Amino acid sequence: MTRFLVLYRAPTSAREQMAQATPDQAKAGMELWGRWAQKADGAIVDMGAPLGEGRRLEAGAARQGDATITGFSILEAASMEDALALLKDHPHFHTPSGSIEVLESLPMPEP
Repeated sequence: MTRFLVLYRAPTSAREQMAQATPDQAKAGMELWGRWAQKADGAIVDMGAPLGEGRRLEAGAARQGDATITGFSILEAASMEDALALLKDHPHFHTPSGSIEVLESLPMPEP
């Protein structure tokens, strides 16, 4: 099995999305995530979390990070196609202009 890093992207930060959601909207969103988690149960290595503001290091200098990455998960699947199938009806697609990026985790080379 291969691990995949799943990045959730949106034009609005996770902090802002959570602050703007009504209690009913937040509850409905968590229910959608719960149903997805049950469906993908065995494939979820780390459910992940929303992400706050970040910084990017460039040659030692800290710069503003990519605010469009709003969360992450880690999945395990036999192939990229299987990982993508797990994300087909993912709740993040309810986020306006939300998208999901999936990256395969490669094995570290032997020294």
